[in-house]
Amino acid sequence: MNLDEFKASLNGSEPPAGLSGVMTALWYGGNDDWETAHHIAQDIASPHGYWVHAWLHRQEGDLGNAGYWYQRAGKPMATGGLKNEWEEIVQEVLGRR
Repeated sequence: MNLDEFKASLNGSEPPAGLSGVMTALWYGGNDDWETAHHIAQDIASPHGYWVHAWLHRQEGDLGNAGYWYQRAGKPMATGGLKNEWEEIVQEVLGRR
């Protein structure tokens, strides 16, 4: 799967079968379902999971909490657009960066 295919999957009513937890959280986040995305992301103990968690808290406007999760992910606090960061995370998780 590539970024365009993943973005196209957002038109479905459910995430594609076989996605990792990180990609499932990103799918829900990409569909503006913050609650479901956060519920999934908060249980993923990996740098990518922490990055998604950070992005979600930045989306929420809780920059203090986001900063904590960016630090756990080993990433600097993002300052660009949320959609651009979402795409960056998807591409990295898919191994395209």
